[in-house]
Amino acid sequence: MRKLQITNWCHEMIRSQVPKGGLYVDATMGNGNDTFFLCEMAGSGGKVLAFDIQPPALEATRTLLKTHNLTDKAELVLDSHENMDHYLDAETADAVCFNFGYLPGGDHRICTRPETSLLAVRKSLTILKKGGLLSLCIYSGGDTGFQEKEALLDFLKTLPSRKYTVIANEYLNRGNHPPIPVFVWKESDLPDPLI
Repeated sequence: MRKLQITNWCHEMIRSQVPKGGLYVDATMGNGNDTFFLCEMAGSGGKVLAFDIQPPALEATRTLLKTHNLTDKAELVLDSHENMDHYLDAETADAVCFNFGYLPGGDHRICTRPETSLLAVRKSLTILKKGGLLSLCIYSGGDTGFQEKEALLDFLKTLPSRKYTVIANEYLNRGNHPPIPVFVWKESDLPDPLI
């Protein structure tokens, strides 16, 4: 039996809940695994925008996509996810994917931070279409600490239930502060004073 990793679980949820051929956002590009998955979801008619602040992340992602002939599916943006609204209009994305923490194999001192991550999540909720899905892989402990996890979960608890459905999952039988996969569905177009 294979061990189900958090990213696999998030991909399965996106695959089952989001239409193919849409507009998708990888807010934390890293080594490009989420970008690659979203490019496959995009098919011939969709598009992916992927963000990261580190040039090695863009290079690794570009190499991965080139290997699979998917470079035309994605626009790789060297910018912070907190600026995604400079590249995307409101209510245009079918899915936004976050994988918080640091670039695997990279400098652990360069990692997502509570302030910018909260701002990016707020903006992603505005960018999501009605019926869109926000997927978050939230890590804690070790190099990333607990502040970001607590800030994100506290914010998500405040989202109005008439507009959003928020489901947080947890591994009950894993030690060492396992990651938490969280999914947010945008249910309606009601105005939201929090965003």
